[in-house]
Amino acid sequence: MKFIDEVTLFTASGHGGAGCVAFRHEKFIEFGGPSGGDGGKGGDVIFVATSGLSTLLELRHRPHQKAEKGHNGMGKNRHGAGGEDLVIKVPVGTVVKDAETDEPLADLTEDGQKVILLKGGRGGQGNARFATATNKAPKFSQPGEEGEERKLRLELKLMADVGLLGLPNAGKSSLISKISAARPKIADYPFTTMVPSLGVVAYKNYRSFVVADIPGIIEGAHAGAGLGHRFLKHLERSGILLHLVDISWMPDRDPLAEYQAVCRELALFSPELAAKEQVVVITKTDLPQTQERLAEIRAWFEGQKITVFPISSATGEGVEALLDEIARRLWADRDKG
Repeated sequence: MKFIDEVTLFTASGHGGAGCVAFRHEKFIEFGGPSGGDGGKGGDVIFVATSGLSTLLELRHRPHQKAEKGHNGMGKNRHGAGGEDLVIKVPVGTVVKDAETDEPLADLTEDGQKVILLKGGRGGQGNARFATATNKAPKFSQPGEEGEERKLRLELKLMADVGLLGLPNAGKSSLISKISAARPKIADYPFTTMVPSLGVVAYKNYRSFVVADIPGIIEGAHAGAGLGHRFLKHLERSGILLHLVDISWMPDRDPLAEYQAVCRELALFSPELAAKEQVVVITKTDLPQTQERLAEIRAWFEGQKITVFPISSATGEGVEALLDEIARRLWADRDKG
């Protein structure tokens, strides 16, 4: 299924039904009175988060959505039926914003969570409601209230405990395929991963956590370069960021400068994202060129008071120690409580 994480919707709640003007004409009732019923309420527009969805693709094909209007009132004091609500199902992690003002309206982070964003119009009152001692036969009723209309923008942000970031070919896809059942495409050309993917890591004692593999971020990503500008938002919900660094390209490339460039992109995109806890992972330790320079690079990071975890997704070396560190950081505070 194609991964779609942004979509614009034109939504409208239902108009209220009109009240009815009617009079009683019944056998054996000498003086008939007003008997117009009320109109029904228009349908609401309701968003519901469901874990059964992972993309906004279906909504892209139906950009115009409208709830049912309320039915008109009828004679004999019969009220019109309410309009059917429009229920829009979205993936867990969907943020709904006003497309005109960018104002956040709802953040659906739990399965089954629902929110009414547009309320249906109230039904109009029938003429039976307006009968008084001085006006026993009113010949008027109320029209139904109009519903609300709004242009909405939906953004899906993946719900993951751990987010993987780094330049293209840093080894993110290889790592997530090693530690989970996720099977992203793996190759040695830039932007192998074209969309984010989630993997569930089964840890010890029947615990598990979710890891998100985010497509490679390059310098200028916050301003639209490469693919990162579309997917940086998926890191915002992650509790921990794993920053993967590939040093096998030395001396043709400077991995420390590349590490700092990615950190700058996070800060330019969102200061809150840049402030998230990071774990630095040196990848591809099975390669001789990585081993030759590992001590040098490790010393630089430790000089910055940054702990480094060297791993090889190909052989599994160092992966268990990395998972232990992730688990410790994720659950330490929770377990104390």
